[in-house]
Amino acid sequence: MSESPAARPLRRWAWPLLIAGLAVIGILLALAGISTEGRWPNPFAEALVGPVNLQKHVTTGRPVTMRFDRTRVENRFTFAAPFEGLGPISPYAALRAFLTNGAGLVILALTALVIFPSRARNAVERLEGGYGPVMALVAGIVAVLLTIAAITLLRFTLLFLAVVPLVLLVALLAALFGIACIALAIGRQLRRRLDLPAVHPLVAALAGALVVFDLAVIPYAGVFALAAVAMAGLGLAVVTRFGSSGDWTFGDLTW
Repeated sequence: MSESPAARPLRRWAWPLLIAGLAVIGILLALAGISTEGRWPNPFAEALVGPVNLQKHVTTGRPVTMRFDRTRVENRFTFAAPFEGLGPISPYAALRAFLTNGAGLVILALTALVIFPSRARNAVERLEGGYGPVMALVAGIVAVLLTIAAITLLRFTLLFLAVVPLVLLVALLAALFGIACIALAIGRQLRRRLDLPAVHPLVAALAGALVVFDLAVIPYAGVFALAAVAMAGLGLAVVTRFGSSGDWTFGDLTW
């Protein structure tokens, strides 16, 4: 079935529109997280969105000068919530969260894919196989428990205490590599589900990374979604041995 001439321009702009829509959704979710944090304390909102202390400005009507804030830009773009039960709304803080945390996640994901393209392909193929997401999540939970156990044991030995930062660094790099592969897999899944035109893999990974960011800034529930993605990424890196071509097996211990 051929496309109509009127649908071709829209299809050409499908990926830019999708990426722009995901960015807008992320900003709106960050905005919702800021407003709910102002009313009901959310211990995770400050970590994901950033410190926001604007309640006094909205209730008193007087600008509050933050430390190192000479321009008071954040206070100028802060508004009272239109609904009862919400805190102050700060579009500036939401945009700042997107341009820092969101952009940082995208840059890290794309960097991992650029440095390790073949390994990322192997990992994504394994993830897209049967029970791939479940396998990655279970392996990630096991890897997190083993990492915590290893760090706990190393803390009681003065000789190996310096190894603790190295263990954490390896786990962090593995999780970032896995998250990059998950972002690429999400982008590929969006292309298939939405019947989007073929595009460069980095563009698909960009859309997938924005989906991960959108999940992370969901008020209250976002931290659990981000933790699940991070553990699945760590598990994917462990199971695929950082995307090596060979499968993970205990047979490697026999020679």
